Amino acid sequence: MKNNKLKLYGFNNLTKTLSFNMYDICYAVSDESRRQYIEYIDEQYNAERLTQILRNVSDIIGAHILNVASQDYDPQGASVTILISEEEVNDADVVCHLDKSHLTVHTYPESHPQKGIMTFRADIDVSTCGRISPLNALNYLLDSFDSDIVTLDYRVRGFTRDMNGKKLFIDHRINSIQNYIAPATRNRYDMIDVNVYQENIFHTKMVLHDFDLDNYLFNITKDDLTPRQQQQIRRQVHQEMLEIYNGRNMPSMR
Repeated sequence: MKNNKLKLYGFNNLTKTLSFNMYDICYAVSDESRRQYIEYIDEQYNAERLTQILRNVSDIIGAHILNVASQDYDPQGASVTILISEEEVNDADVVCHLDKSHLTVHTYPESHPQKGIMTFRADIDVSTCGRISPLNALNYLLDSFDSDIVTLDYRVRGFTRDMNGKKLFIDHRINSIQNYIAPATRNRYDMIDVNVYQENIFHTKMVLHDFDLDNYLFNITKDDLTPRQQQQIRRQVHQEMLEIYNGRNMPSMR
């Protein structure tokens, strides 16, 4: 909401959660290149860097950090969880925030068992209670990962009360997550919405609409490939992107 703040009875009990599934697709031509890609992703998105990203998110949304837990995994992947609060708190206040206000990120690098397709997925949840909004960090997170495919979910749960006791099930205007995405980002993606307005549930899927094969090759360029190889790899990458975007396996592209 803008400057006209709602006068509430007690604490704002609304819980707002913004969830990201971000995907990067890559093609690695050999077993050695696939191994190097996994190592590269593991280094680029290790627990230390992910922790800094979530600390920046906390600053952007105006939250206070209560606790940070991070972990790098073997053979690959990382997770970070940060507990946050709307106001500075003392020890007695921490428990009430554990299930409402948190930032989490988990990474999942993986590869196709038979083809050279590599897929890196990052799952991020920004959950807040009270006045602070996870939507304020939306564009920062999109820019931080610069993904090929993004699935966004935003939900407002619970209710709070005004001074007369009337229940408020949402405290801001929204009809699409797209309204909060920067124009420069919107221009780079094709997007569709699946929203349930009555339940304050908003869902947006995004996929890059420009395709340059060089952006999907690891350790090589398309000039290193024959025209037939380029066509085959382009088809495989498109197939992977379409299946992730549509959320189902699809007939092989010809």
